[in-house]
This record gives sequence, structure tokens and C-alpha cells, in this order.
Amino acid sequence: MLTVQDLLGLRLGKLASAVDDWEVMTRRLSELATGGGGGDSAALLKRKAELADWKGVNATVGKAFVVRTASEFDDAVTSAQSVLAVLQGALKAFARHKEEMQSVADSAAKRDIRITAEGGAEARSSRDAAKDGVPTQMDLIATMRDATRVLQEADETDRVAERALRALARGKHDFSDVRVNSLDHAKDLQGRADADRWAKEVAKGDVAGWSDEKLKRFNDDLARYRDNPAFGERFATKVGAEGTLRFWRDLAHPADTLGAVGRERAEILGGVQGNLSLTLAAATSVDSPAMDAWKKDMIEAGGQRLPAAPGFGAGTPPYGFDVMSSLMQRGKFDTKFLQDYGGKLLEHEKGLSPFESRPPANQFNYLPDAPGDAVSGFMESLSHNPDASLQFFHSGPDAKSNWDYLVGHGDGSRNSSYDAAEPLGIGSGPRDQYETSLGHALESAAIRTPYDADAPPKPHSDASASFVNRLVDYYGSNPEILEDSKLRGSMGNITAEYMRDFQDGMNGEREIKTHGSNANIGNLGTSTVRDFLGAVGTDPGAYGAVLNAQQSTTTQLVHETFQNPDGLSEETVKSDVSNKVSPGAEIAGIMAEARTQAVYDDRMAADEEFNSGIDTAGKWAERAIKIGVSDVPYVNEAVGWIAEDARESVVDKYSRDSSEDAMKERQKFLDEQFLQSADATYDAVYSAARQQGQSPAEAAVVADTARQRAKLHYGLASQNEGGVG
Repeated sequence: MLTVQDLLGLRLGKLASAVDDWEVMTRRLSELATGGGGGDSAALLKRKAELADWKGVNATVGKAFVVRTASEFDDAVTSAQSVLAVLQGALKAFARHKEEMQSVADSAAKRDIRITAEGGAEARSSRDAAKDGVPTQMDLIATMRDATRVLQEADETDRVAERALRALARGKHDFSDVRVNSLDHAKDLQGRADADRWAKEVAKGDVAGWSDEKLKRFNDDLARYRDNPAFGERFATKVGAEGTLRFWRDLAHPADTLGAVGRERAEILGGVQGNLSLTLAAATSVDSPAMDAWKKDMIEAGGQRLPAAPGFGAGTPPYGFDVMSSLMQRGKFDTKFLQDYGGKLLEHEKGLSPFESRPPANQFNYLPDAPGDAVSGFMESLSHNPDASLQFFHSGPDAKSNWDYLVGHGDGSRNSSYDAAEPLGIGSGPRDQYETSLGHALESAAIRTPYDADAPPKPHSDASASFVNRLVDYYGSNPEILEDSKLRGSMGNITAEYMRDFQDGMNGEREIKTHGSNANIGNLGTSTVRDFLGAVGTDPGAYGAVLNAQQSTTTQLVHETFQNPDGLSEETVKSDVSNKVSPGAEIAGIMAEARTQAVYDDRMAADEEFNSGIDTAGKWAERAIKIGVSDVPYVNEAVGWIAEDARESVVDKYSRDSSEDAMKERQKFLDEQFLQSADATYDAVYSAARQQGQSPAEAAVVADTARQRAKLHYGLASQNEGGVG
């Protein structure tokens, strides 16, 4: 395996020379084969041999030998062209890997981070750190992630190139007639060959009897090819739809074991489940008759019970949907396949008797926190395909019925069955799993990126903004639905993503520019928006996401005013700044009331959980700033300090002592938050003013004006929520 030093010190001169030599070799062989240079050629020899009047033994042996020898020149050209394509691809790829690693190393050095040989990241010595500053844990993780990714890609380039060259040189007596057009083509060819090999292994049966070592080798290949549609399509179509279901059933739930496997085996199966899910997801992107047939067969098999495996015992065989949904929790499955699969899945579940419905008695999940029922597993697949999720819940032809069954709480909805089960003492586990997965799917549809992806924010589309408006309206009009619900975490992330829209909606006639289409939150009415935020804020994670995003957005809005005063008077600037901090202060007031309700009134969470929520949701401080940066280019340079200031201010102003004495003083907490929120506003404005060159005295004046406005709007929020500011 390559090290960071190997990659940074890579000398590509010899490889470049080899490419030049093979270009010459390929040209010369082509001339020998076709006569392109004007002289004799293998093609001419072949034609003469075929036209000659051969006699005796030469008519069979001699002629065949000459014709075959002449044909070998064509294969020699093919091999030479293939070698050249592999070498050219390797040269280009290694140059890119080296450049990317150098970029990672340079960026790390600027942040006082040293990259280890294996791609790890560590702070420089304490002596240097004391002088230059200590990098944050987030910086170290990001550096390690980037360095490891580049190393893994370089290793894969090395592996593919070596295997391709060895294959081309394998023949002892003749040249290969296999054409390799590029390094990517070589990987596809290798993937199909490996897929055929594993499909044959599956066809032998008794996959439950595979040793741990064999299962690890299979998982290694899945990990290598999980983003390669050629491998996925070949494996899936060779094994077949029902074969895929049987394969995972037999691996995950071996006959007569009740699904009980050892810890080490379970860890391996978790890796296989995740990588096989990614592999099948990539396969569904292939447009081929074989893959179309696989999708159709898979959907048809979903509503059928799998035939019992030998030795399965008296257990009820699972439905195809139970097995397949466990293999859809990672990766981006084809949008149309998800619409068709999801429609049939819901139709199937609605037709089940109460005793047949979720969750199945079989063990098919080895991923951490994986949901146990088919619909929840399908929600996870939607959570990784934003377009499919938005269609399924909002813009597709069946979106209304899907919403009513999955999101709604009316008669016949999925939620109504949970409501009916609670008095029976079944517990909240299945509901919690479902709400978590549903939240992931709704989040994906709203933010236009997979819910768990570290991807740059996308401008909000008309459809996604309209969907968020619908979510706020529904849950804001029915806040009791979110009471102690796992949906609150995702609703908090959606609120953080759309913080500009919320602040615009709460800012009256004073417009705040949003990132893409506006969700028009203000059209829903003040009470609906406040009830939505109040219900969401009782969850510690959501509370942290909303406050971090609010503080960053408020700081950014103030920064924009100072960047573009356009000749405005000092009083006008102060007025504009005060207007821009007002909605953020109001949101902070609502969050304080929500936290108070959770900690003091309902005793649903402790202060430690809210403090932790502030810390773990720190990413929203930076993400909230990046939302809209494309529309405000000059903010790009300020992203770093705004995010860091916002994070520090939220931690400092909203973290709370959770001692027993503090728990007894509800009003004291509200009073403290009233002052701390105003101080957070002061910090945001003062910092922005100083960054734009104002003197400490000038910055203090405008910041104090903003603080007074913040107190006013914070107090209004508290009064509307029933508290005293």
C-alpha cells in the first residue's frame, strides 16, 4: 500500500517515457499489421496466403499457419493499444493523485497539522502549537478523511493498472485479442470478471457455510466495486432477483439459528450488508434489458414469501420486501425503481393483517441502528436519493396518498397503527425506528442532498421550498405530533438549512434573500411558525442545530450590511442592522421556551443533553453561512471567522449549568437566556463591524443598538410562548 510520502515523492518521468515508447510501438505495429507505412504488411501476407493455390499438406497446415501468424499482428496491435491506454490512464491518474495529496498537505500545514504516512492527522508539537495555535478536532478529522481518500484512490489506480498489464502479458504463445480502451474500462472488465466468479460461488449454494475468510474476501470485492455499475449489474443479473433475496436471507439468517451469529461474523455481515446495498444501488443506474428485468422481477418478488430454505425449520419465510429493504439502506438507487418499488411496498403492507405486519421475526440487519421493518428500510433508501424522496412525498403522481399513509395521522395511516398499538404495551421502539427513518427521507427531500452527506448546500428548488412550507404548516398546525418524536431531529436540520427562509418569514415586509426559491414561511401565520419551532426545539439536537444556524445567519446578514452600506447614513446602517437581528432574536426566544418546557415542565431531557446538542450540531454554523454564499461572493472570505465566532458564541451564551440547584430555577434560566441571547447578538454585530474597519467605539454603538432590538424581539417571542422575558 502506498504511503503519503510515496505519493508526494512520486516521480512520473519513467512512466511518461514508457507512454512515449508505447505510442511509437503501437504506431509501428499498426503499420506492420495494415501496411499503413506503404510497405509489406501482415494484411497483405494474409490476403496472398488465402488467394494462393496451395497443394498437398501445405493446403492445410502451411496455409493455416501463415494465416494465423498474419492474424497475430492484429492481436499484437490490439494488445499494444491496450497497454498504451492503461499506461496513459495510470500516468494521468497518478499525476492527479499526487497533486491532490500535495493540496491536502499544503492545507494541513497552514492549519498546523501533520499528515502521517498512513494518512492520519495530528497536531504539530506542543511547542509549535503554542506559537501557532492548536487545530480543532474537526480540522484533524477533515484532513484525515481527505488524505485517506486520496491514498485509497491511488492504491486502486495501482491495483487496476497492475492487474490489467499482467492480464495483457499473460499469453505465452500469442497476443490477447481483448481491447482495453482506458483505465476505467480495465476496471469495468475486471469488475465483470470478478462478478462472474462470485455469481458462480453463490450458485453453488450453502452460502451460510462460507467461512469468515471467504466472506471477508467477498466483502473486500464489494467494497472495491461498490461504486462500479459494471460489477453491480453483472453480479445482480447473474444471480437474479430471487437469487439476490435468497443469498442475503441465507447469509443473514442461517437456517435453524434464529438469526443468531457470533460477534465477529455479525461485524463481517454488517460490512457485507452496507457494501452490497451500495453495489445494488449502483447496478440500478445501468440502462440494460437485463437490469430492467431484474428490477421488475425484484418488485414482483417483494410481495411473495421466499420459498423456505432447507433446514429453515418451522419459522415463517419472509416476504421479499423484508429482505430487499434491508439491502436498500445505503447508496443511491435509481429514482424510477424507488417509485415503483415503494408504491408496491405500501400496497403490500396495507393488505397485511395486523399479525403479519412489521417488524419481521427474521434477522436481516447488521448495520448500526438499522430499522427492522421493510417500509422503514425503504425510507432509508429515499434518504439517499433526494429527487426520489421529493417525488414520493410531494411532486409525484402518488405523492398525496404516500403522504397521507406515511406522514399523516388519519384513519388507515401507518401512524394510526402505532397509536393503536401503544395501549397494548408494545412499546415505542418500532415507532422510534420508523420516525427516525421517515425523518431522514423528509430531510433529504427538503435539503436536496442525502441526509447524511457532507455535501455543499444546493440552492433550494421551487419543489423543495414548497415541500418545506408544507412540512412547517402540517407540524406547526399539529405540534402535538412532534411531542417526544424522533422526527424533531430531522425537522431541526431542515429548519437550520432553511434558516434564511425562517428569518425572512418572521421579518415582516423587510426581505431577507434566501438560497434559491423562498419557502414563504411568512405566509403560514405567526402562530403556526412559532408552534413549529417550539415543538422542534424541545429536542436537544434540533435545538443545537437551530441556534447554531440562527447565530451564523444573523452574523452573516449583519456582515452583508457592513459590506454594502451604499453610502447609507450611520443611523440607517444601525436601523438596518437592528432589523436583521430581530428575527434571529425571536427564534432564540422560542428556543429558550422550548428548552425550558423539555427540561423543567415535561422532564424529557436534561441540560447536559442540550449542551451536548449545541456541540454536536456545530457543523450548522458553517453550513448556514455557505447557504447563499454563491449569491453573496464577498462573504466567501468571511466564512471561516463567521462560523467560528458563531460556534463559540452559541457554546458560550447558550450552554447551561445542569446542577440540581439550577434545575429548580425555571425563571432564572429564562432570565439568563434573555440576557445571554442579547449578548450573542451584540457579539455578532460587534465582530462584523470590527471586521469592516470600524473603531471599537463605533462598533460598540451599533452593536448596543442591535442588542436592545434583540431584547425586544426575544421578549415578544417569550410572551407569545407563555414565558416572561
